[in-house]
Amino acid sequence: MTTAEAVDVRRLEQFLYREARLADEHQFEAWEALWTDDGLYWVPAGADDIDPMTQMSVIYDNRRRISTRIAQLQTGRRYAQVPSSRLRRTVSNVEVLAVDGAETTVQANFVLVESRERGKEVWAGRYTYRLRLVDGELRMAYKKVALVDNARVLPTLAFLI
Repeated sequence: MTTAEAVDVRRLEQFLYREARLADEHQFEAWEALWTDDGLYWVPAGADDIDPMTQMSVIYDNRRRISTRIAQLQTGRRYAQVPSSRLRRTVSNVEVLAVDGAETTVQANFVLVESRERGKEVWAGRYTYRLRLVDGELRMAYKKVALVDNARVLPTLAFLI
């Protein structure tokens, strides 16, 4: 894959849909397996393009921290939710922004409905992914979640956004 025209957009979309389903269904091991070894998972706070090194983020996890987050969700040693939220998200408006060798930058809109004990929350925003071919399979090298409401006080995120 060297140009946007050469990219199999349907394959990229299927990857994004699968990633969303795995997160929605709390299939943490399968979701974690979608990452590259150098992956970065970022949810900015306050604005979409802050400097995560100098300003607070909701999440700014390298690959090791992603693994730790998953382990904590699985062991129950760190409070998340009991019972876990029921989640369903819709991913749409998938666009290929750039292709650089084996890495493709893709953006998509999302709307996520979270049902939990105290009611429903609706989360919406824009995903930015850098997807990389690793041994012929797509993997996430980067995922940024720009929440529509990231400049406001957010309810607790006790799930994978």
